[in-house]
Amino acid sequence: MSRPSVRFNDGAAYERGMGPWSQLVGEVFLDWLQPKSNMRWIDIGCGNGAFTELLARRCAPVELHGIDPSEAQLEFARTRTGVPKAVFLKGDSMALPFDAYRFDAAVMALVLFFVPDPVKGVAEMRRVVAPGGLVSAYLWDTFGEGGPTAPLQAELLDFGVPTWRPPSAEASRMTALLDLWIGAGLEAVETRQIVVQRRFADFEDLWQSSLAQPAVGPPVAAMAPDDVERFRAALRARLPADAQGRITYAATANAIKGRVPAAH
Repeated sequence: MSRPSVRFNDGAAYERGMGPWSQLVGEVFLDWLQPKSNMRWIDIGCGNGAFTELLARRCAPVELHGIDPSEAQLEFARTRTGVPKAVFLKGDSMALPFDAYRFDAAVMALVLFFVPDPVKGVAEMRRVVAPGGLVSAYLWDTFGEGGPTAPLQAELLDFGVPTWRPPSAEASRMTALLDLWIGAGLEAVETRQIVVQRRFADFEDLWQSSLAQPAVGPPVAAMAPDDVERFRAALRARLPADAQGRITYAATANAIKGRVPAAH
């Protein structure tokens, strides 16, 4: 069974489907990082700017750059009112368009498992961060089935529909993250698991959000109408509502941080 490919080229759809999840996990991640204000940040794989906006609000950066390969995502990011000073550029995470030591902090938020060569991606983060600076990332726990789409993909699999996994999914394992950070020569490396819960107003809220996910929407759209109804019923059973009709479930991310060795 071949796995489908997924592209994130619709900033508005990403905002409906993943934006709230990104904000929930990003808040906890920044609480853990406890970064200083007035730092120079680069958000690598910034997508539609969901985490970039959170950085701007929470960390008061003196400078903020967002890099992403999708111009469509960047166009959405530039419409965000909460990032007036951010500079969004099209670029490759494995060949960042900046000189060495350019930033005080580099972050990949829900991105590293999309980087074709995670070793190069982490090496580039380290290269553009000054000595003593922060290099960090978090990813959905792909192999722990902890991502926001995990319940839906499990249901799709029961229907015989191939499920999707990021191309460099192995990087989401905590042991792999540790190997990447230590292999890049970063110091004071720490990890943690982040668990967040999202509450949907009702099943239709959950359904519309799910269809906005590129890992879910296209395979559902390819189903026959009767199969869609059976899928919806199975999903209702998997994610039951409370007495008020609300549906709540959790997602898990693995996070890591480290420092570029100080100059001697």
